[in-house]
Amino acid sequence: MKMGLNDVDGRLLRGLIEESAGDIVVRLDHRGFIVHASANIAQLGLDVEAALLLPHITDLAARDHAGLVAEHVGAALAGRALGGWVEFPVAACEGHGACHDPRCQRWYALSLKPLAGEDGTPEGALGLMRSVQHLRSLEGELHARAITDPLTGLANRHAFCASLRRHLAEGGGQQLAVLAVDSMRALLLRYGQRTADEVLWGFAKFLETMALPGCELAQLDGERFGVLLPEVSGRRAREWAEEVITTFAALAAPVSPRAPQLTASAGLARVECTVDWTLREAELGLVLARAGGGGQVAVAGCRRAA
Repeated sequence: MKMGLNDVDGRLLRGLIEESAGDIVVRLDHRGFIVHASANIAQLGLDVEAALLLPHITDLAARDHAGLVAEHVGAALAGRALGGWVEFPVAACEGHGACHDPRCQRWYALSLKPLAGEDGTPEGALGLMRSVQHLRSLEGELHARAITDPLTGLANRHAFCASLRRHLAEGGGQQLAVLAVDSMRALLLRYGQRTADEVLWGFAKFLETMALPGCELAQLDGERFGVLLPEVSGRRAREWAEEVITTFAALAAPVSPRAPQLTASAGLARVECTVDWTLREAELGLVLARAGGGGQVAVAGCRRAA
């Protein structure tokens, strides 16, 4: 004997599923308008029951993802069974649909199953909307970790090189400075890793305060820092680097005879040819500056800044 659920049982079961899974259940008509939705759609700022005009499912998606959702929904409404889910951001604020503020957007995945009448004519679709905000946040965090130095919080060498490639593809011509605190190895051997890390962290924060508008900063390796200086001449880049070196020496002056004397050096190069060539030129300038006793700025090949 086949037994079915009555309306009361069906509502109770649906409520249990919604409370345990957190999914939003939507029922679409043959044009894609939401004719019914579970009560938890209110978390998106919608009240289907009270709406004077039925919202279309694509209205939920942020504007730049509406086309993707429309394609997915169109296939379902045409009666074609779909596999998988389509992910899109939902603008859950007063500027719904037009808001581009990431703080107002929540990512959802939508799965639809076509519905057909007794004669096989498509009558709409039944779908589930599942929050994937946590996964998106995790992906963003993993991406940030992949391109960020964990000690200083600056971009790492991989991200900086990618930026240099983009600038070179657009013609290059920017100025690049590679800076480092002098005698870091000796400081590490004498004072230990913790002190060395504190010095590197402090130097990174110092560079952030000295950066010109539009600069890009990165930690290239254990002790070298890269600063991309857009839209400045070679002479202005040298003046900036010299100001950085002088200011750092003044701020890092030892407060006791036992404290280390900290200085920094810099090498300059023009962004041209290739990423490797540009970095090599700037790093060679840094080597020359250190070879001269440190606390200096140098350009590889002794070329004068233009």
